Amino acid sequence: MSVRFPVALVGAGPGDPDLLTQKAARLLRLADIVFHDALIYPAVLDLVGPRARRIAVGKRGGRASTPQWTIHEHLIRAACDGLRVVRLKGGDPFLFGRGGEECRALRAAGIPYDVVPGITSGQAAATYAGIPLTYRGVSQSVLFVTGRGANQSKPIDWAAAARGADTLVIYMGMESLEMICAALIQAGKSPSTPAIAVEWATVSQKEVAAPLQDLKRACASARLQSPAIIVIGEVVSLRDILAFHPALPTTLEARAISC
Repeated sequence: MSVRFPVALVGAGPGDPDLLTQKAARLLRLADIVFHDALIYPAVLDLVGPRARRIAVGKRGGRASTPQWTIHEHLIRAACDGLRVVRLKGGDPFLFGRGGEECRALRAAGIPYDVVPGITSGQAAATYAGIPLTYRGVSQSVLFVTGRGANQSKPIDWAAAARGADTLVIYMGMESLEMICAALIQAGKSPSTPAIAVEWATVSQKEVAAPLQDLKRACASARLQSPAIIVIGEVVSLRDILAFHPALPTTLEARAISC
């Protein structure tokens, strides 16, 4: 058969299915086959149509994973079979999701594709913890950085990261947290810089906040695990006055109701 539909690279967002775009939810309902990441929250997969095939092709650090070239082959073969193909990726497809690599493989094979943005977990983790990544007079810049370099990639320059922005948002950093904190402090970050790690943002969210020098110890004590997002910067201290629970009225709403 020939290609009938473009392959859709869909951002699944941070976990909570209510945070998907309408377009993402519609494509999941229409899909014939969905190739999904390992960390897609089960409630998101519940939106997939009952007749669609669901195939896990996720990657987890230190565990058996589907090779990237195999994912490319799956997408191309399914598209050539005339199927409606969705590649469901955690967060946003183009932010630490290898979406660019998959688009290049599809383009090289002559397969049309569509990309549906998603809320990235770094932004969602901070927001749900009550932390604005930018705040006037406190943070004018944000740097998103991976805590784990890919094979054959150049080492992460933590000294440059320490100087590069007021607020750092680190993905996939729990396994190297002690090294990351030490490297940032050595590069000039104050040991007392507010920091937080957020596990399973927007779903079973668990937060551990501590000064940068104590973050590793605090996370170990709380048994915080991956997947987790790390936020470092003065804006983290704002959670004490801005934190909210998404299921409850905000402080301003509650005040308006009481009036």
